[in-house]
Amino acid sequence: SKLAALFKHPLYNIPIPEVTKKDKLFVVNPMERFSLRSSGSDEWVSSSKAETLLPTGKTAYDTYPAWLKFHVGINRYELYPRRDPLMPTLLRDLATQRIVSSVQKSGGTQLKLIMTFPNYGQALFKPMKQTRDQETPIDFFYFSDFERHNAEIAAFHLDRILDFRRIPPVSGRLVNITKEIRDITTDKKLAKTFFISPAGNVCFYGECSYYCSTEHALCGKPDRLEGSMAALLPDKTLAKRRSWRSPWRRSYHKSKKAEWELNPNYCAQVRETPPYDRGHRLLDLIDMTVLDFLMGNMDRHHYETFEKFGNDTFLLHLDNGRGFGTHSRDELSILAPLRQCCSIKKSTYLRLQLLATQPYRLSDLLQEALAADPLAPVLAEPHLRALDRRLGKVLAVVGRCLAR
Repeated sequence: SKLAALFKHPLYNIPIPEVTKKDKLFVVNPMERFSLRSSGSDEWVSSSKAETLLPTGKTAYDTYPAWLKFHVGINRYELYPRRDPLMPTLLRDLATQRIVSSVQKSGGTQLKLIMTFPNYGQALFKPMKQTRDQETPIDFFYFSDFERHNAEIAAFHLDRILDFRRIPPVSGRLVNITKEIRDITTDKKLAKTFFISPAGNVCFYGECSYYCSTEHALCGKPDRLEGSMAALLPDKTLAKRRSWRSPWRRSYHKSKKAEWELNPNYCAQVRETPPYDRGHRLLDLIDMTVLDFLMGNMDRHHYETFEKFGNDTFLLHLDNGRGFGTHSRDELSILAPLRQCCSIKKSTYLRLQLLATQPYRLSDLLQEALAADPLAPVLAEPHLRALDRRLGKVLAVVGRCLAR
């Protein structure tokens, strides 16, 4: 396995700083046991007498479901560890756990659902809107592009291969629209939008500002629909997140340009503006730029961080559905932060160089990672080839910066 070899490579074994109590997102009471009330009521049982309830040799942590272990493991430096023993279980749960509730997620421009599992875990479901081989039409603006379920799945694995580990786990899943959405939803607005198509398929369209209409309905075959299931981050009431507007945000206007598109010295301005004037925030943003360029995502208007860790922490790479829309063209403007600032982390640069070598070829690694997903093949072959081509372009930009 090329992936196994990659993760054994010294560049993927650079230790993170020691994680102290203040570097953890949550400090957990070691005696607090997770269990579901046997009476059938949906309440947590918390018992400080956990020791008397636990089987010998087990800790309270052992009683936590995978999603809770994932939340508890988040720290200042990473969303999940490199060799995460939890990951296979977490991805399997997203793909197979029984769905007990499906409601529409408010906000955002396109339809997404929050699905809940019997163990209180939750996932964000994005339905399939495009087939694998469709490309975004050349006349579409980036802000009216579809959000693709397979882009969410591929982005998670690509982010992990780049050793960023800043995207919550995502798995593909084939959902039964009738049993796992329509019959169990408590969302009246969503329930109103179900219908049977002329072909006899079950369809629905929900309520949102883009593509929520009969003409853009999501239809099953006859009621099976592909989608991506992303593990939800801890509730914002428990772990506040701060949203930051990207300095290289696009104008989101049909004819206006953003300042960075007109001013080649724009980076000098950014470097003087907090939080980019100190620490590694600008370099973290450039990591995100590389990820976005590789998958062709032009829609990175904001990013988030966990408030608890202040400015000295990683950026969350959320919402990647507009990646992997085109393989036949490369959007070089996405690389503006790298080109204008001529800065990149040494560790990121060394890993990118490694991923351009034959034994660790990026497209082969991503193909191997995606082969284990329930919806494999997740990406059409041309998208994988585009990755290697784009990686070459990133390295060329860095090369020009070094030659200056």
